[in-house]
Amino acid sequence: MKHTWRWFGPIDKVSVRDAAQAGAEGIVSALHHVPTGTAWTTDEIGKRQNEIKAGGLSWDVVESIPVSEDIKTQTGQWRSHIANWQESLRRLSACGIRTVCYNFMPVLDWTRTDLRWETRHGAKAMRFDLGDFAAFDIHILKRPDAALDYPEGLVEDAAKRFATMTNTKIVALGRNIGAGLPGSSDGYSLEQLLEKLRCYQGTDRARLQQNFVDFLSEVTPVAEEVGINICAHGDDPPWPLLGLPRILSTEADYAHMLSQVNSRANGVTLCTGSLGARADNDLPFIARHFAERIHFVHLRNVTRDTDTVPCSFFEDEHLEGGTDMVAVIAALLIEEKRRREEGREDHRIAMRPDHGQEILDDLTRGAQPGYPAIGRLKGLAELRGIERVLLHDHFGLA
Repeated sequence: MKHTWRWFGPIDKVSVRDAAQAGAEGIVSALHHVPTGTAWTTDEIGKRQNEIKAGGLSWDVVESIPVSEDIKTQTGQWRSHIANWQESLRRLSACGIRTVCYNFMPVLDWTRTDLRWETRHGAKAMRFDLGDFAAFDIHILKRPDAALDYPEGLVEDAAKRFATMTNTKIVALGRNIGAGLPGSSDGYSLEQLLEKLRCYQGTDRARLQQNFVDFLSEVTPVAEEVGINICAHGDDPPWPLLGLPRILSTEADYAHMLSQVNSRANGVTLCTGSLGARADNDLPFIARHFAERIHFVHLRNVTRDTDTVPCSFFEDEHLEGGTDMVAVIAALLIEEKRRREEGREDHRIAMRPDHGQEILDDLTRGAQPGYPAIGRLKGLAELRGIERVLLHDHFGLA
């Protein structure tokens, strides 16, 4: 696999040189300052490429070109936003970039209730606490009829939690849950979040799924034409939130997406952490089943409090948690071997150590939550070690 590293641009407190020293071969980045729905310019793409090149690496994967809420709901300026998305693909291809990751989650991107939860050994990790989330939804956001979306016992627990919450905790929950895409300056106040939710009234799961297929039907032919692989990231967490439908949470969801727009350019970002929050997602099976259409991989692990859906979980060390990381990496290496034998230029699958716990000097660096320097270095080293062993002549995957 090609070992990559997410970098949020010059504002990132972990530099490109840090990434290179950690063992990364390439960078995953995006133009976070460009407004959603706007076409990326060749000048801005080139500027970011030069910033990365100055650190000794190359820009290999875009993560991501945001998909606007207008596109997801097919309202407002959705047609012009799709045209701008297509134009961004053309310009990225002209600059030599061949992989674009994106997501189709309504309103919220990945969602956590705690961005720096303390683990048993003092590291800081991101956590999704279902009880805290329900307390936020019912008592802080006060979404109409929110309590109907939770079992009675959880509603009672949420009420008890809210009754003892400090103002600091309430503010933190709102900030954490209402955050925008990682690296962006977007984010929602409570009033803005409620307004965004109202935009989805009448958009059920079937409607959102069809809007997704419509989007793919428009952008995939352009991706094919310019030689770019686009790859959808799964829902995080993989279940409905705030009354909003989710459409990329299971193996069946991905199978539907890939069958509806059956092109190799329309592919998967395999995120073992997102899908791994559901006990009914078999990650090694998913890696094998969709191997030919996997264009980008996020490797991380989560530990679930329970095996129910939904559930609480935290982001564990990369080789801990519920996902058999050795089996997933083995499946990916088998696919790479098949691609090499087929003569494909894209036989190396880009992988990045996704997220990471804050350890050692990370605890004072103040990097983007989930993206510390040393925690990711540790994760990348562990993942590279598994890969190196599996590629040994003894195992026959080389």
